[in-house]
Amino acid sequence: MLPRGPISFLSDYGLEDEFVGVVHRVIAGRAPGVAIIDITHQIPAHDVRGGALALWRAAPWLVPGVILAVVDPGVGGPRRAIAIEVAGAGAVLVGPDNGLLLPAATLLGPVTDAVELTRPLTAPLTPGPVAPGAHPGRGVTFAGRDLFAPACADLAKGVDLRRLGTVIDPAGLAGDPVSRPEAEPDGRLRTEVLWVDHFGNAQLNARPADAEHLAPVTLVQAGGHTWSAPWLTTYAELGDAPGQDAPVVGLVTDSYGLLALSCDRASAAALLGLRAGDQVWLDRSSGGRPRRR
Repeated sequence: MLPRGPISFLSDYGLEDEFVGVVHRVIAGRAPGVAIIDITHQIPAHDVRGGALALWRAAPWLVPGVILAVVDPGVGGPRRAIAIEVAGAGAVLVGPDNGLLLPAATLLGPVTDAVELTRPLTAPLTPGPVAPGAHPGRGVTFAGRDLFAPACADLAKGVDLRRLGTVIDPAGLAGDPVSRPEAEPDGRLRTEVLWVDHFGNAQLNARPADAEHLAPVTLVQAGGHTWSAPWLTTYAELGDAPGQDAPVVGLVTDSYGLLALSCDRASAAALLGLRAGDQVWLDRSSGGRPRRR
Protein backbone atom coordinates (compact mmCIF):
# COMPACT_ATOMS: atom_id res chain seq x y z
CA MET A 1 0.00 0.00 0.00
CA LEU A 2 1.30 3.45 -0.94
CA PRO A 3 0.51 6.23 1.56
CA ARG A 4 -1.70 9.07 0.34
CA GLY A 5 -1.38 11.55 3.24
CA PRO A 6 -1.57 14.22 4.46
CA ILE A 7 -5.20 14.75 5.45
CA SER A 8 -6.63 18.25 4.96
CA PHE A 9 -9.68 18.92 7.14
CA LEU A 10 -12.52 21.47 6.69
CA SER A 11 -15.74 21.67 8.69
CA ASP A 12 -18.45 23.80 10.26
CA TYR A 13 -17.63 22.38 13.71
CA GLY A 14 -16.26 25.64 15.10
CA LEU A 15 -13.61 25.72 17.81
CA GLU A 16 -15.76 26.10 20.92
CA ASP A 17 -16.53 22.38 21.24
CA GLU A 18 -14.40 19.25 21.26
CA PHE A 19 -15.44 17.95 17.82
CA VAL A 20 -12.29 18.92 15.89
CA GLY A 21 -9.96 17.54 18.56
CA VAL A 22 -11.81 14.22 18.74
CA VAL A 23 -11.61 13.79 14.94
CA HIS A 24 -7.87 14.51 15.08
CA ARG A 25 -7.40 11.89 17.79
CA VAL A 26 -9.40 9.22 15.94
CA ILE A 27 -7.23 9.76 12.85
CA ALA A 28 -4.02 9.75 14.90
CA GLY A 29 -5.02 6.49 16.59
CA ARG A 30 -5.69 4.77 13.29
CA ALA A 31 -2.90 6.33 11.19
CA PRO A 32 -0.07 7.39 13.52
CA GLY A 33 2.27 9.96 12.02
CA VAL A 34 -0.06 11.13 9.24
CA ALA A 35 -0.14 14.93 9.11
CA ILE A 36 -3.52 16.63 9.56
CA ILE A 37 -3.90 20.13 8.14
CA ASP A 38 -6.81 22.25 9.36
CA ILE A 39 -8.14 24.34 6.48
CA THR A 40 -10.89 26.00 8.53
CA HIS A 41 -13.57 24.96 10.99
CA GLN A 42 -15.38 28.30 10.87
CA ILE A 43 -17.72 27.59 7.96
CA PRO A 44 -21.11 28.91 9.14
CA ALA A 45 -23.19 26.10 10.61
CA HIS A 46 -24.98 24.04 7.94
CA ASP A 47 -23.70 26.29 5.10
CA VAL A 48 -23.01 23.62 2.48
CA ARG A 49 -22.58 26.22 -0.28
CA GLY A 50 -20.04 28.19 1.76
CA GLY A 51 -18.13 25.04 2.64
CA ALA A 52 -18.14 23.83 -0.97
CA LEU A 53 -16.75 27.15 -2.20
CA ALA A 54 -14.07 27.29 0.50
CA LEU A 55 -13.00 23.78 -0.45
CA TRP A 56 -13.07 24.71 -4.15
CA ARG A 57 -10.79 27.69 -3.53
CA ALA A 58 -8.32 25.70 -1.43
CA ALA A 59 -8.31 22.41 -3.34
CA PRO A 60 -5.39 23.05 -5.74
CA TRP A 61 -3.12 23.59 -2.73
CA LEU A 62 -4.28 20.46 -0.90
CA VAL A 63 -3.21 17.80 -3.37
CA PRO A 64 -1.93 15.19 -3.54
CA GLY A 65 -3.54 13.84 -0.40
CA VAL A 66 -6.80 13.06 1.37
CA ILE A 67 -9.38 15.82 1.87
CA LEU A 68 -11.90 15.51 4.70
CA ALA A 69 -14.84 17.93 4.53
CA VAL A 70 -17.78 17.89 6.93
CA VAL A 71 -20.67 20.34 6.59
CA ASP A 72 -23.46 17.87 7.10
CA PRO A 73 -26.89 19.13 8.16
CA GLY A 74 -28.38 15.81 6.99
CA VAL A 75 -26.11 13.67 9.18
CA GLY A 76 -27.73 10.36 10.12
CA GLY A 77 -30.35 10.77 7.37
CA PRO A 78 -30.62 9.39 3.85
CA ARG A 79 -27.75 11.40 2.38
CA ARG A 80 -24.82 9.15 1.47
CA ALA A 81 -21.39 9.16 3.08
CA ILE A 82 -18.89 9.01 0.23
CA ALA A 83 -15.27 8.97 -0.83
CA ILE A 84 -14.43 10.14 -4.35
CA GLU A 85 -11.14 9.82 -6.14
CA VAL A 86 -9.54 12.21 -8.63
CA ALA A 87 -6.62 10.07 -9.76
CA GLY A 88 -5.04 12.75 -11.91
CA ALA A 89 -4.57 14.99 -8.87
CA GLY A 90 -3.66 12.17 -6.49
CA ALA A 91 -6.65 13.13 -4.34
CA VAL A 92 -9.45 11.42 -2.48
CA LEU A 93 -12.25 13.56 -1.02
CA VAL A 94 -14.31 12.22 1.88
CA GLY A 95 -17.55 13.60 3.30
CA PRO A 96 -21.31 13.77 2.82
CA ASP A 97 -22.84 13.53 -0.65
CA ASN A 98 -24.73 16.82 -0.38
CA GLY A 99 -22.89 19.03 -2.88
CA LEU A 100 -19.98 19.82 -0.56
CA LEU A 101 -17.32 17.81 -2.40
CA LEU A 102 -18.21 17.92 -6.07
CA PRO A 103 -17.14 21.50 -6.97
CA ALA A 104 -13.62 20.87 -5.66
CA ALA A 105 -13.42 17.42 -7.23
CA THR A 106 -14.52 18.80 -10.60
CA LEU A 107 -11.92 21.55 -10.38
CA LEU A 108 -9.13 19.03 -9.70
CA GLY A 109 -10.07 16.86 -12.67
CA PRO A 110 -12.54 14.20 -13.67
CA VAL A 111 -13.75 11.94 -10.85
CA THR A 112 -12.25 8.52 -11.54
CA ASP A 113 -13.90 6.44 -8.80
CA ALA A 114 -16.46 6.81 -6.02
CA VAL A 115 -17.78 4.68 -3.18
CA GLU A 116 -20.48 4.93 -0.57
CA LEU A 117 -18.76 4.28 2.77
CA THR A 118 -20.24 1.04 4.12
CA ARG A 119 -17.46 -1.46 4.75
CA PRO A 120 -16.59 -2.72 8.27
CA LEU A 121 -13.06 -1.40 7.71
CA THR A 122 -14.46 2.04 8.55
CA ALA A 123 -16.81 0.88 11.31
CA PRO A 124 -17.17 3.23 14.31
CA LEU A 125 -14.39 3.05 16.84
CA THR A 126 -15.04 2.35 20.50
CA PRO A 127 -13.99 4.94 23.09
CA GLY A 128 -11.15 4.21 25.46
CA PRO A 129 -11.62 2.57 28.87
CA VAL A 130 -14.29 4.15 31.07
CA ALA A 131 -15.96 3.07 34.27
CA PRO A 132 -18.97 0.78 33.64
CA GLY A 133 -22.07 2.86 33.00
CA ALA A 134 -20.13 6.13 33.19
CA HIS A 135 -20.32 6.94 29.49
CA PRO A 136 -23.67 7.17 27.69
CA GLY A 137 -22.40 5.75 24.38
CA ARG A 138 -23.24 7.47 21.09
CA GLY A 139 -25.90 8.19 18.51
CA VAL A 140 -25.58 8.60 14.74
CA THR A 141 -24.97 12.37 14.58
CA PHE A 142 -21.15 12.47 14.58
CA ALA A 143 -20.18 10.93 11.24
CA GLY A 144 -16.97 12.96 11.26
CA ARG A 145 -15.73 10.89 14.19
CA ASP A 146 -17.39 7.56 13.52
CA LEU A 147 -17.17 7.17 9.75
CA PHE A 148 -15.27 9.89 7.89
CA ALA A 149 -12.21 10.04 10.18
CA PRO A 150 -11.55 6.26 10.10
CA ALA A 151 -12.02 6.25 6.31
CA CYS A 152 -9.56 9.11 5.88
CA ALA A 153 -7.02 7.43 8.13
CA ASP A 154 -7.25 4.20 6.11
CA LEU A 155 -6.97 6.10 2.83
CA ALA A 156 -3.96 8.07 4.09
CA LYS A 157 -2.24 4.77 4.88
CA GLY A 158 -2.87 3.59 1.31
CA VAL A 159 -5.94 1.36 1.68
CA ASP A 160 -7.65 0.89 -1.68
CA LEU A 161 -10.72 3.08 -2.06
CA ARG A 162 -12.96 0.19 -3.07
CA ARG A 163 -12.26 -1.66 0.17
CA LEU A 164 -14.08 1.09 2.04
CA GLY A 165 -17.52 0.82 0.50
CA THR A 166 -19.86 0.10 -2.35
CA VAL A 167 -18.91 1.47 -5.77
CA ILE A 168 -21.30 4.16 -6.99
CA ASP A 169 -21.69 6.02 -10.28
CA PRO A 170 -19.89 9.40 -10.14
CA ALA A 171 -22.57 10.82 -12.43
CA GLY A 172 -25.03 10.55 -9.56
CA LEU A 173 -23.02 12.63 -7.06
CA ALA A 174 -24.84 15.62 -5.60
CA GLY A 175 -23.84 19.15 -6.55
CA ASP A 176 -22.69 21.14 -9.54
CA PRO A 177 -19.50 22.86 -10.69
CA VAL A 178 -19.09 26.49 -9.63
CA SER A 179 -21.22 28.78 -11.78
CA ARG A 180 -19.78 30.87 -14.60
CA PRO A 181 -20.81 34.41 -15.65
CA GLU A 182 -23.53 34.77 -18.25
CA ALA A 183 -23.93 37.31 -21.06
CA GLU A 184 -27.27 39.16 -20.92
CA PRO A 185 -29.19 40.07 -24.14
CA ASP A 186 -28.45 43.75 -23.47
CA GLY A 187 -24.70 43.11 -23.53
CA ARG A 188 -24.11 43.14 -19.76
CA LEU A 189 -22.24 40.33 -18.06
CA ARG A 190 -24.18 38.85 -15.13
CA THR A 191 -21.87 37.59 -12.38
CA GLU A 192 -22.38 36.30 -8.87
CA VAL A 193 -20.66 37.09 -5.57
CA LEU A 194 -19.09 33.78 -4.60
CA TRP A 195 -17.55 34.88 -1.33
CA VAL A 196 -16.98 37.89 0.90
CA ASP A 197 -13.66 37.46 2.68
CA HIS A 198 -12.55 38.70 6.11
CA PHE A 199 -11.44 42.02 4.60
CA GLY A 200 -14.70 42.67 2.74
CA ASN A 201 -13.53 41.84 -0.76
CA ALA A 202 -16.46 40.52 -2.81
CA GLN A 203 -15.14 37.75 -5.06
CA LEU A 204 -17.03 37.29 -8.32
CA ASN A 205 -17.39 34.12 -10.38
CA ALA A 206 -15.63 35.85 -13.31
CA ARG A 207 -12.06 35.60 -14.44
CA PRO A 208 -10.30 38.58 -16.03
CA ALA A 209 -10.62 36.93 -19.45
CA ASP A 210 -14.42 36.85 -19.06
CA ALA A 211 -14.64 40.63 -18.85
CA GLU A 212 -11.43 41.94 -20.41
CA HIS A 213 -13.46 43.52 -23.23
CA LEU A 214 -14.91 45.83 -20.55
CA ALA A 215 -11.53 46.98 -19.16
CA PRO A 216 -9.80 49.21 -18.09
CA VAL A 217 -12.90 50.81 -16.52
CA THR A 218 -16.11 48.84 -16.15
CA LEU A 219 -19.63 49.95 -15.32
CA VAL A 220 -20.74 47.92 -12.30
CA GLN A 221 -24.28 47.51 -11.02
CA ALA A 222 -24.39 45.90 -7.60
CA GLY A 223 -26.24 46.29 -4.33
CA GLY A 224 -28.43 49.10 -5.65
CA HIS A 225 -25.38 51.10 -6.81
CA THR A 226 -24.09 51.93 -10.30
CA TRP A 227 -20.55 53.21 -10.83
CA SER A 228 -17.47 53.03 -13.02
CA ALA A 229 -14.92 50.72 -11.45
CA PRO A 230 -11.24 50.88 -12.47
CA TRP A 231 -9.28 47.66 -12.97
CA LEU A 232 -6.20 47.76 -10.75
CA THR A 233 -3.53 45.30 -9.66
CA THR A 234 -3.32 45.93 -5.91
CA TYR A 235 -5.58 47.19 -3.13
CA ALA A 236 -3.18 50.05 -2.42
CA GLU A 237 -3.70 51.45 -5.91
CA LEU A 238 -7.36 51.95 -5.05
CA GLY A 239 -6.31 54.40 -2.35
CA ASP A 240 -3.99 56.44 -4.56
CA ALA A 241 -6.61 58.44 -6.47
CA PRO A 242 -5.99 62.17 -5.78
CA GLY A 243 -8.70 64.17 -4.03
CA GLN A 244 -10.96 61.20 -3.29
CA ASP A 245 -13.62 61.87 -0.66
CA ALA A 246 -14.79 58.27 -0.28
CA PRO A 247 -13.29 54.80 -0.72
CA VAL A 248 -12.84 53.80 -4.35
CA VAL A 249 -14.43 50.44 -5.20
CA GLY A 250 -12.58 48.85 -8.09
CA LEU A 251 -11.94 45.48 -9.70
CA VAL A 252 -8.84 43.58 -8.60
CA THR A 253 -7.71 40.11 -9.68
CA ASP A 254 -7.56 38.26 -6.37
CA SER A 255 -5.22 35.52 -5.20
CA TYR A 256 -7.44 32.86 -6.80
CA GLY A 257 -7.37 34.51 -10.22
CA LEU A 258 -10.94 35.81 -10.00
CA LEU A 259 -12.24 39.37 -10.20
CA ALA A 260 -13.17 40.92 -6.86
CA LEU A 261 -14.83 44.20 -5.92
CA SER A 262 -12.35 45.72 -3.51
CA CYS A 263 -11.35 48.85 -1.59
CA ASP A 264 -8.11 49.97 -0.01
CA ARG A 265 -8.37 49.21 3.73
CA ALA A 266 -12.16 49.22 3.70
CA SER A 267 -14.90 46.67 3.08
CA ALA A 268 -16.30 46.89 -0.43
CA ALA A 269 -19.03 44.44 0.54
CA ALA A 270 -20.15 46.58 3.48
CA LEU A 271 -20.13 49.77 1.40
CA LEU A 272 -22.30 48.14 -1.27
CA GLY A 273 -24.42 45.90 0.95
CA LEU A 274 -23.24 42.75 -0.83
CA ARG A 275 -23.39 39.17 0.38
CA ALA A 276 -22.45 35.81 -1.12
CA GLY A 277 -24.95 34.85 -3.80
CA ASP A 278 -25.82 38.41 -4.83
CA GLN A 279 -25.88 39.31 -8.52
CA VAL A 280 -23.45 41.83 -10.02
CA TRP A 281 -23.68 43.17 -13.57
CA LEU A 282 -20.65 44.37 -15.55
CA ASP A 283 -20.96 46.61 -18.62
CA ARG A 284 -19.10 49.19 -20.67
CA SER A 285 -18.45 52.38 -18.73
CA SER A 286 -18.80 56.04 -19.61
CA GLY A 287 -17.28 57.19 -16.29
CA GLY A 288 -18.72 58.23 -12.94
CA ARG A 289 -18.65 57.55 -9.21
CA PRO A 290 -20.95 55.14 -7.35
CA ARG A 291 -24.55 56.27 -7.18
CA ARG A 292 -27.86 54.76 -6.18
CA ARG A 293 -30.06 53.46 -8.95
